[in-house]
Amino acid sequence: MAETKTTCPYCGVGCGVIVQHDGATISGVRGDPDHPANFGKLCSKGSTLHLTLNPAARIVQPEMRTAKNVARHAASWEDALEHVADKFAQTIRDHGPDSVGFYVSGQLLTEDYYVFNKLAKGLIGTNNIDTNSRLCMSSAVAGYKVTLGADAPPCSYEDIDHADCIFIVGSNAAFAHPILFRRIEAAKEKNPQLKIIVADPRRTDTSEIADLFLQITPGSDVALFHGLLHLLVENGHIDRDYIAAHTDNFAAIEQTVAGYSPDKVSSWCGVPAEMLREAASILGFAPCVLSLYCQGLNQSVHGTDKNAALINLHLAMGKIGKPGCGPFSLTGQPNAMGGREVGGMANLLSAHRDLANTEHRAEVAALWGVDHVPEKPGKTAVEMFDAVAKGEIKCLWIACTNPAQSMPDQNLVRAALETAELVVVQECFANTDTVVYADVLLPTTTWGEKDGTVTNSERRISRVLPAIAGPGEARHDWRIAIDFARVLAGKLGKDAARLFPYETAEQIWNEHRESTRGRDLDITGMSYAMIEAAPKQWPMTEGATSGKASLYEDGIFPTANGRARFHDCVFRETAETPVDLFPLRLTTGRLRDQWHGMSRTGLVAQLFSHAPEPMLGLHADDMAARGLADGDVARVSTRRGAMNVRVATSAEVKAGVVYLPMHWGSQFMSGSGINVLTTGVFDPVSKQPELKHSAVQVARVNMVWQMTAMCAVSDPQELMFRLSPFLKRFDYASLTPAGSAQAAVILRAFHSLVPESSLIDELDAILNLGSDNCDVVLDDAAAGVSKRARLQDEKLVAFRLAGEAMAGEWLKDFVISGAGVSAVWPWLFAPSAKPPAGQVSRGRIVCSCHDVAESAIVACLREGNALAMVQQKLKCGTGCGSCVPELRRMARDVAPAVVSTELLAAE
Repeated sequence: MAETKTTCPYCGVGCGVIVQHDGATISGVRGDPDHPANFGKLCSKGSTLHLTLNPAARIVQPEMRTAKNVARHAASWEDALEHVADKFAQTIRDHGPDSVGFYVSGQLLTEDYYVFNKLAKGLIGTNNIDTNSRLCMSSAVAGYKVTLGADAPPCSYEDIDHADCIFIVGSNAAFAHPILFRRIEAAKEKNPQLKIIVADPRRTDTSEIADLFLQITPGSDVALFHGLLHLLVENGHIDRDYIAAHTDNFAAIEQTVAGYSPDKVSSWCGVPAEMLREAASILGFAPCVLSLYCQGLNQSVHGTDKNAALINLHLAMGKIGKPGCGPFSLTGQPNAMGGREVGGMANLLSAHRDLANTEHRAEVAALWGVDHVPEKPGKTAVEMFDAVAKGEIKCLWIACTNPAQSMPDQNLVRAALETAELVVVQECFANTDTVVYADVLLPTTTWGEKDGTVTNSERRISRVLPAIAGPGEARHDWRIAIDFARVLAGKLGKDAARLFPYETAEQIWNEHRESTRGRDLDITGMSYAMIEAAPKQWPMTEGATSGKASLYEDGIFPTANGRARFHDCVFRETAETPVDLFPLRLTTGRLRDQWHGMSRTGLVAQLFSHAPEPMLGLHADDMAARGLADGDVARVSTRRGAMNVRVATSAEVKAGVVYLPMHWGSQFMSGSGINVLTTGVFDPVSKQPELKHSAVQVARVNMVWQMTAMCAVSDPQELMFRLSPFLKRFDYASLTPAGSAQAAVILRAFHSLVPESSLIDELDAILNLGSDNCDVVLDDAAAGVSKRARLQDEKLVAFRLAGEAMAGEWLKDFVISGAGVSAVWPWLFAPSAKPPAGQVSRGRIVCSCHDVAESAIVACLREGNALAMVQQKLKCGTGCGSCVPELRRMARDVAPAVVSTELLAAE
């Protein structure tokens, strides 16, 4: 068995992964113990990466159609690229270069990004190239640039080990960056004096570690930061010598925050004034303060202000540029940083150059050997789909991203995709929402097959090495871009050989490396061989032996005068505020075991164990006011659209706030997914939309009929594809895989009317649950109830409960456990949500790694076991460790008298 080093394709922590394979098939993964991002640890998602390369889910050959009303057909690469190049060339001739656009991804490698950027700006002559990084990191970039002068996070992960106070705001790191959170937990255990402050609208798993939790009103971050700065000034906890020597504009911000008294900030943020004073005291007295932040600040119409206002705190205290200090933006994607390094966005150029800068455009034009780089700003993500909808952009190329799930205002986005004259989708998975809109579909390699580099949150560049070849005719993303560029160049009368001479990823990276010479991210001291041996941080100039872990140690910043600048702004409300028609605040976030639109994690059944279906979380008061009970279906409405979803009482949110995870799209539920609700209104500087907040109404929907159907399978994906059309045939439905050792597929459906029997017959045929194939059948036409079960060797392998489905949850346990049903045979179709006497429903799975259920953990705690003993007995929390915060909470709530402060270290 061979082993190859690569990186994890999920969050921006950039964990090193060792892939186990035989040259043709990947059989397993483990964390790379030598990689400084994770030192051998992997989260629940990373540890199951080998399970995501499902052949049934892959695109293996090009497909195309020449008209919107016909199905795509298989095509050769030559025919597909020729067709696209003809259409692009004709459109450019007829309507100009800005009539085409590229929407790419923070999951591309740096080399992929570089070629796409050169293709758009160098060959075609348009700046209409943007990325899904616009949805996650552009406000962080803007915040760094308006204060510190460059898109350069000044910190490293090792700062966690040196901090006296960690301020986590707008980030549920326990779910979104779990390996980094393990490091925070370890730092807290090693240094009990370390103070942790968490600010978030939700009481998340991250808040479990907090010494002080500030449950703020959504969108009130600027008020919070200004209020803290007000108190730091009042308490004499600012460093006026540092301010005078290294910054500008403090007088303006000092005057502004003078109006942010604790009482006023308390009214805006919903946090008691005494808690604000306590937070300011902790920040002020701590010698070293490290701030960690993410989408809660970024995905806002005022995201730039939020980021900059937080950075203001560090500048005012002088707590930046030294170990354990600084504002540290956590990257949301594996290579959002690399994409920005090569300028792969509508307002950027290579090596952190700005499109608006005449000298910068001339430098890039000289590097590329073109006459000029276009000056006109390109369309950013939201603007791009608006332009497609209006017919301004006629040809759209989408690479490695799923805008039909992830973009806000889905009704507009999907209408745009239907309007475009040509949609090219470059993708590895066939299960994304965007694939159905493709006129041309191009198969790509994916994790485990790709070749290039990525840059993580701490500016560390890692080599991505292929363990196996891609399936069928799949090509690397950079290879596809080059192949297309060479065909298109000929049709535009340009020299393809000169512009795109590359035959390897390393050749592309070498050109990118040269573009950084003399820039803030100078990597001229690196080579492929060096970063393959060990990942390196930038900057690392030619002749240097290592990169820099910390920036701005000398107090000199990459601004015109070398001084940082305080950003003077005021608190402003969210784009939408609650009104009578939409009285609730919707906020969104991540699940622990899923990532983005679940095109990859959605292939792994065990990753659905912790959160098995979409659920809208509401405070108990808001549930009661609407007559809602757990499991009911509700209609969630905004100014843009509406969707049906099941609801659950949540202790995480305050009254007036509701929560829905961001991942759910039309592959897993009826409708267009949660982003049919979110707004496309964006920050005027960063152009990042306010995905984190919408004003909504929630109302109960009377569903007279429900159904649960489940079938054990060896490969859920094939059955998921066959069942997915049923999602559109019910008022509400969800379709998900389940199980661990034994996988299964579950279809849950609710309808306001009793469906035609023919619809159920269609479903039964797919699940092999026709009357002739079933071992147990119940039909009660008068009651509107129909039930089926199929057994194999006395084990339940499939069932369908229609009209009444309360037993679905405990029957699910029998399907995925493989336990015999002889003891419960008389109760298989009983209308009861509880299993028969003597049986215990496992309930929700807490530990995905070891398949440990909530019921088992609670029982073990109630026996008087300390948490460490529970872990030893059940193994929960001893794998990736992602469930440890939840285990702590359960131990506190279930058996407070026996909680041990000692936890088994995650392996």
